[in-house]
Amino acid sequence: MQRRTFQHNQLTFSYLDSGGDGQLLIALHAHWMEGITFAPLAAALAPKWRVIALDQRGHGHSDHAATYTRNDYLSDLTAFLAHLHVKKPVVLLGNSLGGVNAYYFAARYPDLVRALIIEDIGAEVSADVRFSLKWGGTFKTREDLIQCVGLHYVPCLQDSFRQTDEGWRLAFNPHEMLASIGLINGNHWKEWLASDCPALLIRGQDSQLTTQSHCEQMASQRPNTRLSALGAGHVVHVDTPIRFVEVVEEFLQNLYLQ
Repeated sequence: MQRRTFQHNQLTFSYLDSGGDGQLLIALHAHWMEGITFAPLAAALAPKWRVIALDQRGHGHSDHAATYTRNDYLSDLTAFLAHLHVKKPVVLLGNSLGGVNAYYFAARYPDLVRALIIEDIGAEVSADVRFSLKWGGTFKTREDLIQCVGLHYVPCLQDSFRQTDEGWRLAFNPHEMLASIGLINGNHWKEWLASDCPALLIRGQDSQLTTQSHCEQMASQRPNTRLSALGAGHVVHVDTPIRFVEVVEEFLQNLYLQ
């Protein structure tokens, strides 16, 4: 995937583009993560699908921002699609933060969204990540950073590890992420139900952020929505990449034939 940038509201945003002439799929990562997490998915879906993965504000190689409201994220995504000169509706795939941003975007701009793939996030969100504040600052070695964040989070956070002249740190600012996560907590049923494009809701069966009953309710109440539960935690595409690709490919194949 090739890394490119664009400017919006005095911020520089970075993104990865798999290229090609395939159907367009925009991938939006979770809090603490970045676009490169979808590189294996992009490789698996090529050449039928061109995957473009955005580093959302405050994440990855994109600039940090003063605010992280839903309107901020949606404005960024609108500018991103304009930058890409999108001519027809796209598929939006989002994990956690990216999932909420995706279904909010579909609610606000239904003509721009062909389908949704929502990875392990609900229509009601309640997350307490104050423990992550200890991850801030610079650590002498990579091992020190790993010890601080804990082995449980390393598979998802390692793409955000950065080596500097002073030592090792994370690409994101934990205090900024705490503010962003605080703004994602709440009831989003209105926005989830506001669109009716085809949607695939993927749940990690071991996730601590969603429940099976809640996801079943989400799928049953929204038209054109199917639920797939996989043996994984919150970041399904990292925990079980092969099965994740299989269910996404099946959904996209049906969409591609329409």
